[in-house]
Amino acid sequence: MSGGVVSRERELAGQTVVVIGGSSGIGLETARQARFEGAEVVLVGRNAERVENAARELGALSSAAFDATDFERLGRFFAELPTPIDHVMVTGPGPYYARLAEMDFAAARRNVEEKFWLPLQIARCIAGKVRPGGTLLFIGGTGGRRPSGGALIVTFTAGLPALVKSLALELAPIRVNLIAPGFVDTPLSASILGEGLDARREQLRTTLPIRRVVGPADVAALAVHLMTNTAITGATYDINGRQQLVEE
Repeated sequence: MSGGVVSRERELAGQTVVVIGGSSGIGLETARQARFEGAEVVLVGRNAERVENAARELGALSSAAFDATDFERLGRFFAELPTPIDHVMVTGPGPYYARLAEMDFAAARRNVEEKFWLPLQIARCIAGKVRPGGTLLFIGGTGGRRPSGGALIVTFTAGLPALVKSLALELAPIRVNLIAPGFVDTPLSASILGEGLDARREQLRTTLPIRRVVGPADVAALAVHLMTNTAITGATYDINGRQQLVEE
């Protein structure tokens, strides 16, 4: 201690965090907070320019630009990673909202690739790569807990927690957890809501018990906690300002 300032050990010092979907929003903020806690970060995203900019900003260990649903490319990426790594976080491109009558089945099929097959592929790829006690962390959501969003989002919202519990047993002692946000103020939310974004923000500010909108930093702080707390596995954590209390 010097000058009244207490220093603390950074919680991820000496560890490596891989963030798939790490070039913007929740993924980028998690990588930023992981770096603050002393981790090396590896960033993956679809957009090469955004990934390069994010990697430069954070001083990433490495980065790669590809579509994670290209499972052959995904497998090569993990095979080429130096071993061991400590944590893998997977964000997604967002939900597909559509009722059956309006469903674009090509888009729906891609959503199945992203929401169901991608977690399974990644889970298989990390075996032997993530150290014992490390983390596989998925980002899901709470939007499908009411049946109004359409069949796909309802199915995946219900199914992901069950998948995480199963993977926590199969991959043990690697820990597997799920973060389920509600509305988060990200570029993805802005692209989905368009001109309705400001109205949605104001609605949440006035109705949520926390009286503010959840941001990427809130989710990132939870993600880092789940990486560092080695007693947690097979769990789903809601982070939405208790949005369900006012929208049920």
